[in-house]
Amino acid sequence: MKWWQLSLVGIGCTIGTGYFLGSVIGIHLTGSSIVISFVLAAIGTLIVFLSLAKMTANDPQEGSFCYYAGKAFGGWAAFSCGWSYWCSNILIMGSQLTAISLLSQFWFEKVPLWVFSAIYAVLAIIVVLAGAKGFNKMENIFAVVKTAAITMFIVLAALVLFNVISTESTYKPFEESFLHDGYKGLWASLIYAFYAFGGIEVIGLMSMQLKKKEEAAKAGTVMLIGLAILYVVSLLLAISMVKTHDFKMNESPFVTALSKTPLDFFPHVFNAAVIIAGFSTLCAALFAVTNLLVTLAKDKDAPQLFAKKLKYKDLPLASMLLAAVGLLASIITALLLPGKIYEYITTAAGLLLLYNWLFILASAWKNEKFKMGNKLVTIIGGILLLAGISGTAAEAEVRPGLYVSAGFAVLILIIGIWVKRKKSEHTQNA
Repeated sequence: MKWWQLSLVGIGCTIGTGYFLGSVIGIHLTGSSIVISFVLAAIGTLIVFLSLAKMTANDPQEGSFCYYAGKAFGGWAAFSCGWSYWCSNILIMGSQLTAISLLSQFWFEKVPLWVFSAIYAVLAIIVVLAGAKGFNKMENIFAVVKTAAITMFIVLAALVLFNVISTESTYKPFEESFLHDGYKGLWASLIYAFYAFGGIEVIGLMSMQLKKKEEAAKAGTVMLIGLAILYVVSLLLAISMVKTHDFKMNESPFVTALSKTPLDFFPHVFNAAVIIAGFSTLCAALFAVTNLLVTLAKDKDAPQLFAKKLKYKDLPLASMLLAAVGLLASIITALLLPGKIYEYITTAAGLLLLYNWLFILASAWKNEKFKMGNKLVTIIGGILLLAGISGTAAEAEVRPGLYVSAGFAVLILIIGIWVKRKKSEHTQNA
């Protein structure tokens, strides 16, 4: 694989409903200053990725960030990192599944949420069953569709702002205060900005497929800078067209922004693009958890059953079945708790992702011989991640996600320490 192909896969795995739909939660929390959140999140994400890319270039390993955590801090860290990432992706699958099901009700309001969830879950399993090559091809197609959707919005929104396309809206750009809910809102919105960049770990896991491993940094840097520009420009246009309270929680902010224009086709086309984006991220998360569990099993951090693969396309059947159980749990959750479930799952998934990113920064600090400049950059990255994590405590609406993620993290840590002790006892007895 060439570096630009990995960039495309990265875009396919990153742009999802966290940006297309989750960003509306951030807008409600902080208003126009959501663009600041995205700029800060982009900087933090880039620092994390460059740390991962440096370790990958110096010591390419199949286990990627899990291996590096174990190398830096021992077996408990590799176990905790791996299972934390697995759990975060299970929650990401639930988040994407819920989001695209909600968006599908745009056309079919009377169809229950769980029905759409079941349909999309089955389709995602079929995509992953196509194997690594089939998955890469599908993600490349999805990446083009998602990028085209964002570009289409930017062009149309710019035409509206320059009065080339008429609009019924009387709202003047940036008529509201920049900080909608003060610095507290900006702080709380950071997690949703970070969540929109979730997916860089997949580049780390797939960088082993590069012809030149040292080009991993180039692939990720180009991807992240490109995404940051698209994200910030599109959000800047959206918030300049609509009042904060007019954005709907179950509708993409970009659809809302153009709702008072004669572009009747746009909500339908863009809604379809957002569903494709969410489905793409769902497939990426399913692919990631399926293959990660194989690595964990090889490292004896998971039952050996999960290391076995079928001859057909080298698929890990047991690993996929466990991931399917996670999808089933998401469907049941959508059936029982359709109200705030997207917001809670998204918050918890984003937090678990940031816990892993902190592991990456800490691992790079210990594994690599950083000079003072590198250490300063790493500290800045860590501060931004901690700001994203702690911000969820500032708002009562998103706080349940913090409790869920903290519960997962503590449980995984306890089990990790227990597994390490058992391994040590087994080694000593042998």
